[in-house]
Amino acid sequence: MDDHVTIRKKHLQRPIFRLRCLVKQLERGDVNVVDLKKNIEYAASVLEAVYIDETRRLLDTEDELSDIQTDSVPSEVRDWLASTFTRKMGMTKKKPEEKPKFRSIVHAVQAGIFVERMYRKTYHMVGLAYPAAVIVTLKDVDKWSFDVFALNEASGEHSLKFMIYELFTRYDLINRFKHWLTELEILAMVFAAAIHDYEHTGTTNNFHIQTRSDVAILYNDRSVLENHHVSAAYRLMQEEEMNILVNLSKDDWRDLRNLVIEMVLSTDMSGHFQQIKNIRSNLQQPEGIDRAKTMSLILHAADISHPAKSWKLHYRWTMALMEEFFLQGDKEAELGLPFSPLCDRKSTMVAQSQIGFIDFIVEPTFSLLTDSTEKIVIPLIEEASKAETSSYVASGSTTIVGLHIADALRRPNAKGSMSDGSYSPDYSLAAVDLKSFKNNLVDIIQQNKERWKELAAQEARTSSQKREFIHQ
Repeated sequence: MDDHVTIRKKHLQRPIFRLRCLVKQLERGDVNVVDLKKNIEYAASVLEAVYIDETRRLLDTEDELSDIQTDSVPSEVRDWLASTFTRKMGMTKKKPEEKPKFRSIVHAVQAGIFVERMYRKTYHMVGLAYPAAVIVTLKDVDKWSFDVFALNEASGEHSLKFMIYELFTRYDLINRFKHWLTELEILAMVFAAAIHDYEHTGTTNNFHIQTRSDVAILYNDRSVLENHHVSAAYRLMQEEEMNILVNLSKDDWRDLRNLVIEMVLSTDMSGHFQQIKNIRSNLQQPEGIDRAKTMSLILHAADISHPAKSWKLHYRWTMALMEEFFLQGDKEAELGLPFSPLCDRKSTMVAQSQIGFIDFIVEPTFSLLTDSTEKIVIPLIEEASKAETSSYVASGSTTIVGLHIADALRRPNAKGSMSDGSYSPDYSLAAVDLKSFKNNLVDIIQQNKERWKELAAQEARTSSQKREFIHQ
């Protein structure tokens, strides 16, 4: 038995003994209320300390992919996964005989258009004036295939401003004073998504740590950029004219801030595997899913979602990200630092890196996300079905509503007809089509991976030809 387990058992022995004594006293009916309160508080404090200690221990454990070794993954990609997806970040070169290991993720996806001074003063306006081209692109904003690049071009490279303003106003999230919890959570998710890369430097956390940047020193090498994104956004809102959350009560402001901090910090991908492990474990618990952790998973999944989009969008995101990596590599060369994996524009194997990214990061994440969504949504649909069935029975209707709702998991989304003859998305539970959504994700990701395999074969041929030419 290791020392940690022995210490933990010793910590628990006294409160366990006290609780058992209390049980016996309760059985005899001989209990002093003051003593009961003191003993319960003592037991609670010990259990809390053990829980915190255990949580820290879990966070320090090796990630679940640490022992994976496979010759099917090129060494360059193994280096990238090992150095980019780990908490133990460093740029020191490994000995030739050392084989890199898979651990966790640090910023495979760092793209995002920076917030333009948090929409300036647009929240004071009656409405933000939408250019005609922006209106055209935003009509598809609720679709999975939405093209954010088209919005960026239509808006003169101000896509984030129009996107967030549209989402805030569409769901009336700006003008509400006292939100329901679900409304507050929606606001927190949209806001966290908007600021999660605010003032991003285009370099990785590891680069900041190795160059001893101001933000790395400020945040003690822990989630350097993610801490800065949240801090900088909230610092901006300290200015009265920038405070877009002015309508929130103090309690709502605090609750929202806690959610936003948790979600944005979860986009530090060095915690990827631990996050996946925690959610997977949470799914097995009878008390249900932790809402904040699930919201964090949703934002994290969105942050790495481009391989789940159409090839045109996915490829464009990939090339933009690779150029960002290469620019960091250029800086590393200037500073005399070793190249970070995938940052050498002359030798990086782009296709192979994306195959590894999809296999080990994206597919497992979206599989867990859809499992979590099913556990959340299906009970809601069943509850709505019962309520609607009762309503119809009470009114004497013979419609089989239960079948109608349950069938929603297997049919395309319904759409509501507007008075002008146009159609708008149906956001009711009856319109939820989890099965089709899941199958669509799987198909798109698989198609993209097959495209990368074709390009990887071309990469391999080109690399082989270069080696032959050099040896001639």
